[in-house]
Amino acid sequence: MFAKILIANRGEIAVRIIRACKEMGVATVAVFSQADRDALHVSLADESFCIGPAPAGQSYLNQEAILSAALLSGAQAIHPGYGLLSENAVFARRCAQAGLAFIGPDGDTIERMGDKDRARRTMAQAGLPTIPGSDVVENEEEAAAWAEKIGFPLLVKARSGGGGRGIRLVREKKDLAASVLAASAEAQAAFGDGGVYLEKFLAPAKHVELQMIGDSQGHILCLGERECSMQRKNQKVLEESPCAPVSPELRQRLCRQAVTALSEIGYQGLGTMEFLLSDGRFYFMEMNTRLQVEHPVSEMVTGVDLVKWQIRVAAGQPLDFTQADISLRGHAIECRICAENPRRKCGVIELLHVPGGPWVRFDTALYQGYTVPPYYDAMIAKLIVHAPTREEAIRKMQAALCEMVIEGVEHNRELLLDLMADPSFLDGSYDTGTLNRLLHENGVAG
Repeated sequence: MFAKILIANRGEIAVRIIRACKEMGVATVAVFSQADRDALHVSLADESFCIGPAPAGQSYLNQEAILSAALLSGAQAIHPGYGLLSENAVFARRCAQAGLAFIGPDGDTIERMGDKDRARRTMAQAGLPTIPGSDVVENEEEAAAWAEKIGFPLLVKARSGGGGRGIRLVREKKDLAASVLAASAEAQAAFGDGGVYLEKFLAPAKHVELQMIGDSQGHILCLGERECSMQRKNQKVLEESPCAPVSPELRQRLCRQAVTALSEIGYQGLGTMEFLLSDGRFYFMEMNTRLQVEHPVSEMVTGVDLVKWQIRVAAGQPLDFTQADISLRGHAIECRICAENPRRKCGVIELLHVPGGPWVRFDTALYQGYTVPPYYDAMIAKLIVHAPTREEAIRKMQAALCEMVIEGVEHNRELLLDLMADPSFLDGSYDTGTLNRLLHENGVAG
């Protein structure tokens, strides 16, 4: 096992990783921007290094500074968390060249699966059904030709990155050229890669993902599925596990296909395979070669600490459980607590009351008196609950949301409470378009 790990991230995920390391007896090194000097992850780590000014491009994406901090501290590995450098193949390779373990797949695998267009072709060759789509389009003429084959409505999607960026829904031919340019520009700004491709828009559809893990001995396991259909601007708002429409037989078949596909590419590390479920059929969309924001719901229903096992397999340890040992117990729901007003996503946390009770989990880097900086992601916490049944989990989440108090920053608690009471959520029939429809009906911008 590693003696010391540097966490190349911030916020709640840095705190989550530090806590896992402490439980494993592993020393931790935090990195922070000038704006994060008083952040919780800095206080909890054994050592810390300032790596640059507030903007992420000059700090948390500063590969030279992060690698230097790792080498100076004597760390043996770097955990990238999610976002930022977590799916950066160049950074993974630079870690290896510096003699540091990158806690995630190697650079070649990240490059292969992080390119969504290439990943679709790889998974299709492995036998997974994929959504009809194009190759990467180089110009308006190519986009128009592919659109004629695919048909409208369709999506223009960035081949790199995630978080809902670089995606545009195109319903009519007249909007195609502008959407391609807009998606490409957004992707270039966010990920440094303006490549886009076209994909058939399936609706209504459910967004379902499989949690996967593979070790260096060739063992690959599936830890069940998560339902992630409640989305706003292509970004997830809440997640749950298991997914109601997925029967035990379908889950077994999906997991078997996913394991086979990842075995063919020799996948190592934690990863998530994302699918759309439409008209009773599953279609592979993309793979995230990292820890997901919503990993706690899978931990709740399987009892597996994904962060600890992500670290163990990166250290070369074999999985000590098999697919037969994995069963989904009860039901878990996660709500993302986000700063709702972009103009007031920063401020001093004047009062913080964390909800409690059996099987209630609150992942955050907030503390009373902390000043939330304006430079980073709007998500400020995650609230996760677990109960024997979905109905009990919903009631537990409603109670926990009502108990939660965060004063000083405007956030989305009321929206989440409305969603938890919506008939389509209560009966499980909601899909990827539900939240935007509800917002439109209530006169709120999607």
